[in-house]
Amino acid sequence: MPRLRHLLTLSLGAALLHLPSVQADELPEAIKKIEAKGAKIVGQFDAPDGLRGYAAQYQNRGMALYLTPDGKHVLLGNLYDAEGNDLSSAPLQKLVYAPMAKEVWGKMEASNWIADGDKDAPRIVYMFSDPNCPYCNMFWEQSRPWVKAGKVQLRHIMVGIIREDSPGKSAALLAAKDPQKALQDHESAGKASTLKALKEVPPAIQAKLAANMQLMEDLELQATPAIFYMDSKGELQQQQGAPSPDKLAKILGPK
Repeated sequence: MPRLRHLLTLSLGAALLHLPSVQADELPEAIKKIEAKGAKIVGQFDAPDGLRGYAAQYQNRGMALYLTPDGKHVLLGNLYDAEGNDLSSAPLQKLVYAPMAKEVWGKMEASNWIADGDKDAPRIVYMFSDPNCPYCNMFWEQSRPWVKAGKVQLRHIMVGIIREDSPGKSAALLAAKDPQKALQDHESAGKASTLKALKEVPPAIQAKLAANMQLMEDLELQATPAIFYMDSKGELQQQQGAPSPDKLAKILGPK
């Protein structure tokens, strides 16, 4: 599924997303009735043949509403023209999915991540990472040509979900004097890593780890790595698990 809809099939957490809604007093009564059922009306768009289009967010999915010319009936669903073109897709992308993508990206940007690569790299990729995750290590290895060339900076949002000592190991990386070097040493060693879990986690580090875990929960992600990136159109996409070789260029860009 394209654009942020790919994420929405994973049911983005309701607590995470707060799109602005259209003022209720600006809405026709028939649309207000739909809003009363739980839909958030976030914008209006042009529609053919006297219809009035409204973009809504319902359970973190985009929904197109069409008010009939008499103002008394509302149609729900995608509208197609005679050539089979979807007339609802572009308005929903602009009014619902793009703002949701911006908010998700902002949440990750504000999370507690460890940088991997040049801070001035033209491409940023976020990944939820567990120190005990072999597929996280696989993606780390896959990404080396792009990272070493200064084309990509990976931002590891550290979590602990795989083993009992995973939270302690993530805490150890976040608490390191040089987290970037500690992560580099851990990932480059692979199975031979000597990273030890912290037995006593400082409150400030525990708060950082808890915030990362909460973000992962809000996004309803179940496993690592969960990789987020902007595609060639500037739209947010997600990859669950280490990508196949043919997907690397989509995530990391050209070599």
